[in-house]
Amino acid sequence: MSKQLRELQARKTALVKEARALTDIAAEQQRDLNEDESQAFDSLKAKIEAASAAIDREAALIAEEAHLASVQVAANRLAIGETPVIAVTDNLEADPKHGFKSVGEFLKTVRQAQNPGSSIDERLLVGSSRGAAAPASFGAEGSGQDGGFLVPPQFAQEIFRLSLDEDSLLPLTDNVEITGNTMAFPKDETTPWGSNGIRAYWQGEAASAVTTKPVLGLATLRLKKLMALVPVTDELLDDTNALSSYLPDKIATSIRWKSNESILFGSGSGVPVGCMNATTTVTVVKESGQATQTLQPQNLAKMIARLPPGSFSRAVWIVNNDVLPALFTLTLGNYPIYLPIGGTPSGMQASPYGTLLGRPVFVSQHANTFSSQGDVLLADLSYYQTITKAGGLQTATSMHLYFDADLTAFRTTFRMDGQSKIAAPISPAKGATTLSPFVQLGAR
Repeated sequence: MSKQLRELQARKTALVKEARALTDIAAEQQRDLNEDESQAFDSLKAKIEAASAAIDREAALIAEEAHLASVQVAANRLAIGETPVIAVTDNLEADPKHGFKSVGEFLKTVRQAQNPGSSIDERLLVGSSRGAAAPASFGAEGSGQDGGFLVPPQFAQEIFRLSLDEDSLLPLTDNVEITGNTMAFPKDETTPWGSNGIRAYWQGEAASAVTTKPVLGLATLRLKKLMALVPVTDELLDDTNALSSYLPDKIATSIRWKSNESILFGSGSGVPVGCMNATTTVTVVKESGQATQTLQPQNLAKMIARLPPGSFSRAVWIVNNDVLPALFTLTLGNYPIYLPIGGTPSGMQASPYGTLLGRPVFVSQHANTFSSQGDVLLADLSYYQTITKAGGLQTATSMHLYFDADLTAFRTTFRMDGQSKIAAPISPAKGATTLSPFVQLGAR
């Protein structure tokens, strides 16, 4: 490594530490960055980006110089009559599957590595320390000598894609992938009809312009860790096909369930702050005289009326499966308001879910049971900010954790955080009924 490259990397490291110190102080005091700290952070961020660009340029020059040098060496050898030496390597590092055809083949190889006297498949060591010394006080899951092996990134990405299937709420949020651990977002909670923030005024001829300025706050998100730990029997490890279909689906289902629950109802203590567990949620109470165990079209109409302008086209219904029988009976006059996909008996047989008053329906156990508060939810999750760790999932396997039970552990970690973009319901321009992108139906 060149001296200049080392100096650039050292400079970037110092800048990152300085920026981290700013955010850590604010996090410890449970506040956002003040104006001076925000300006200092922005200045450091610009310097970090400049240092990164300089590092990229220097690394590119070093690579080009190395290439030119190798070409020159080959030319010199040809000039004196030598035959150039051509080296051929099996570059498993560049293969996202590390040479394995499936998750099942990978784990079966892990199983074979446990047998006394067996040699460790070279593919298992790709990405590990390859024999580097490790502390003896603990068993790490990142290297083979400590009883664990890194799972090839392609398989981890396959699990990540599965975790975003079907009823996943994460794709509906305003998500940003980050490489660090925290990220600060500016927030503007003013409205066009409010008394502060950026506003427009009619101007008379030759009249002085009225100046306005934005009112910005700052929200800081810090990644939380979600982990799925799956013990696998050695009998299952012997079946490559079963492993390939069983493990990825089980892990993805667990991650999807937990992330959905945190997006909706997270407490904020070690988990994200859920949109339905915050001060931004509004509750639509039942109709006067409405009987228990009932659902009326007016309940749903009033929920829609509480959405901010523009939110209806992005909102989704989230209902407990206990609510479905009541939905199928709701009508406006002679017209049903709940339409399964296709709107015909054949469509109903194809899928029991569809649209309710024009918006998609998610049937989920995250919603409360029928007639309880929160059995019907209406949410515009574009108002919910999330951050996730770049790269998706980190996955490893260990043969030591459940050694006495003859099991091998498969561990996946997913890091995310989230919270509502607004701190309180929105006051309307006219009227007293507040609006929110997060609405729930009250108990009946």
